[in-house]
Amino acid sequence: MSNPNPRTWNATTLVLTAALMVAVAWIAYPHIRAIVIPPEITAAARGRALAAELGCFTCHGELGRNGVTNPGSRYKTVPPFHEGTIMMFAKSDQELREYILDGAPAAKLANDAYRKEMREQALRMPAYRDFVDERDVDDLVAFLRASSELLYPPDGPAADGEELAHELGCFTCHGAMGSGGVANPGSLKGYIPGFYGPDYAELVRGDEELRSWIYNGGIKRLADDPLASYFLERQRVQMPAYGGFLSDRQIGDLVAYVKWVSIESWREMPLQ
Repeated sequence: MSNPNPRTWNATTLVLTAALMVAVAWIAYPHIRAIVIPPEITAAARGRALAAELGCFTCHGELGRNGVTNPGSRYKTVPPFHEGTIMMFAKSDQELREYILDGAPAAKLANDAYRKEMREQALRMPAYRDFVDERDVDDLVAFLRASSELLYPPDGPAADGEELAHELGCFTCHGAMGSGGVANPGSLKGYIPGFYGPDYAELVRGDEELRSWIYNGGIKRLADDPLASYFLERQRVQMPAYGGFLSDRQIGDLVAYVKWVSIESWREMPLQ
């Protein structure tokens, strides 16, 4: 029996090795990406993910938007996080923290009538003090603030832009108040970026690029970059182009709102 040709053997080995490396890289891609290109999601986006892990949406509804029925409660349901409902129960960030850590603010827990009211209802807010650390609580509070719909710009184009963003469903993809972090398979970082933070600073350099994102669904700077364009074409969720559907004024309103969010002055705004 003749021995196999060494050159053929080496070529076959190289092909198989290359195929194996590609397969391993494909499987490991999300993990490698997280090391080479670390995610830079916002605190609110981390808080949303953590809320899902902790089971918050089991009672407060999907993304905290529709609480389930709660027999025995005077409110009939578990309260949601949005449309200002949160302010019926917590008047400050500190009270939000106490709800997360102890199930209710200290002042309420010290009240006999409140404790009796809680005992009479089927569902009660659990205490997570032994399950979360300080950063976790910060992230959860950031998510609650973003979801509250109580942080909004003053009257004018930015306020009109916020209303239009709700109508267009922008927050469905970009997260509550544009906090980002919603999964997007195939994208460079694996998620849809928000309206503020490091990702926004990388993707939007000036008003013209922001307007182009809204009008055209993209920008020339990234379209001309081979690596960036590869991921933009490959990602499953694509930014829609609204140029043919909105007036110049409406696009200007959206630009004003996103710019207001990106400045992040709302971080110090009370939930009032």
